[in-house]
Amino acid sequence: MEARASAKYLRGSAQKARLVIDMIRGKNVNDALAVLQYTNKRAADGIEACVRSAVANATEAAEKANIAVDPDDLWVKAAFVDGGPTKNRRRMRPAPQGRAYRERRHFCHVTILLSTDDREAEEDRGAAGERRPAATRKSASSRLPARSGTSSTTAAAEATAARTPEAEKETESATTAATPSTETEQTTEE
Repeated sequence: MEARASAKYLRGSAQKARLVIDMIRGKNVNDALAVLQYTNKRAADGIEACVRSAVANATEAAEKANIAVDPDDLWVKAAFVDGGPTKNRRRMRPAPQGRAYRERRHFCHVTILLSTDDREAEEDRGAAGERRPAATRKSASSRLPARSGTSSTTAAAEATAARTPEAEKETESATTAATPSTETEQTTEE
């Protein structure tokens, strides 16, 4: 079960609100509320109200569907901040030599999505939202980064060589045969 809540036109820039949102993304609702309560940031109060609203939306949707949802089982599945308008909130600040600096006062929009689904199942889902079989998931060792300055074929050969000793011997013989021999050219001076 998922529930969504959004808080619009919160004072402050989206960049500063994202610092607070990054602290609660992926956490349990109780942990997220505890973090927001003791965070010394201006955006934390509005985000805390948005999280509480999402919890209320989840319990209301569960009552309508005759499903029992414990608020302790909810976790923050997605949380993001979008920039809001600055129209009609431009101010002027005094600057040296009689000039003025324009100061734009920002708004932001916060959206929070709570879920009761299993977190591990959500992490294993592919782009289409379907669960991938365990055989198709790549391990961290099979995704080796390519070195800069090498071609993709040598990077692929190095990746396979890291996995099997037989392939290592084959790539060594292939690379020694493929290297051109150094020939010295004799130039004739006239």
